[in-house]
Amino acid sequence: MPKLNSKKKFLKFLGTFLNEIFTFGGSLVLILMLSSGIRAQESKLTSGQSIEQLKKTAPKVFIDCSSCDLDYIKTEIPFVNYVRERKEADVHVLITTLSTGSGGREYTLTFIGQNRFEGQDDLLKFFSHKTDSQEEIRSGLTEVLKIGLLAYVNRTPISQKIKIDYEPQKAPTGPIIDKWKSWVFSLSTSGYFNGEQSHAYQSVRGSFSANKVTKDIKFNLSLSASYSHDRYTYEDLNLESGLHTYSGSGLLVKSVSEHWSAGFFYSAYSSTYSNYRLNLTLAPAVEFDLFPYSESTRRQLRFLYKIGPTYARYFEETLYDKTKETLLSESLAITLDLREKWGSISTSIQGSHYFHDFSKHNLSIFNTISLNLVKGLNAYVFGGASLVHDQLSLPKGGATWEEVLLQRKMLATSYNYFFAIGCSYSFGSIFTNVVNPRFGSVSSGGVQITIGD
Repeated sequence: MPKLNSKKKFLKFLGTFLNEIFTFGGSLVLILMLSSGIRAQESKLTSGQSIEQLKKTAPKVFIDCSSCDLDYIKTEIPFVNYVRERKEADVHVLITTLSTGSGGREYTLTFIGQNRFEGQDDLLKFFSHKTDSQEEIRSGLTEVLKIGLLAYVNRTPISQKIKIDYEPQKAPTGPIIDKWKSWVFSLSTSGYFNGEQSHAYQSVRGSFSANKVTKDIKFNLSLSASYSHDRYTYEDLNLESGLHTYSGSGLLVKSVSEHWSAGFFYSAYSSTYSNYRLNLTLAPAVEFDLFPYSESTRRQLRFLYKIGPTYARYFEETLYDKTKETLLSESLAITLDLREKWGSISTSIQGSHYFHDFSKHNLSIFNTISLNLVKGLNAYVFGGASLVHDQLSLPKGGATWEEVLLQRKMLATSYNYFFAIGCSYSFGSIFTNVVNPRFGSVSSGGVQITIGD
């Protein structure tokens, strides 16, 4: 009897266990079937949508780049929506540039997520070479831009229409050897000629440069020579004038830290306009940047101090009865560069003086400000001014009226300035996806009002 009871209990337990399994299994199968059906339905709905419908869900992008070929970008990257107002964008792409030691440029692409992509930021870089054509530069930059935008496109339904290609490259057989040791040399020459019945103008110029830029050292040497000639003929009056300039300048900088640099500037100069037969300057310098140099594409606040001697020989005796002299001077320049979503600011203030006479000084300021004030409204201010009290090379003999009219000699002044201001306002459709090259492009200055369809 005990054995029979045990057998009955075991059969009862087995029946209950199998019943639970079939019940759970049936539910599981039902859940899987429903889930698969839902996914299939979603896939069917998405696949049934047209490109135009999917495009409406694509990220809205604002390209913040004054030198980029936007028509080319829109043609090569058609899977996002381009907007003309940064605040309407889901992704604000800020593109800044710096010169490289090889004569090329470093492009920094800062992707700033907004609205539905708030907090999703990224940063990519593209490097161009001095020998690259404009086509190679815009193509390479656009490819990097495309890679950066895919991170946002991947979060939208239109990503199902994106196909990614990979082109593998052969690995180098050995370490890369730079036979030039980071040195870059450049030669250039140019000429400009124009004329009419009463006037003719010719100008020729040549230059040479040598550069070496590494993380630790920056060296630059530039040499140039130019000559220009004007001829005027009016009734019985014939007027001819020529101007030549020779110059050489450069610098050597040693990186000290992320905020400090040290080095020196040097220059040689000769110009009939400035009355310098020869002007030689050597100035040790030190610089401090409040922000790390690694952030220079977005922001800089640099303090540059220079001090050094200048040797000068003059074509004509100066107002101060000098034909040659050696002088000691110092200068301090403060430069602020900011590039943000709201616009850009570049301001530089520089002051200098001679030690033999502190009244011989110069103070100058230069500003470039571009602001995105409110939606659709942009403004810019561009200008500079100088207080000039250091014109030691002015000739005692003055200038003839021909030299004054043709600007062949420097004239005495206590100041100079230039100034420009402007604004633009646009409203209407926020989208700028369409590229239409017919009849070229239409542009205008001053106040711009654009009305979209």
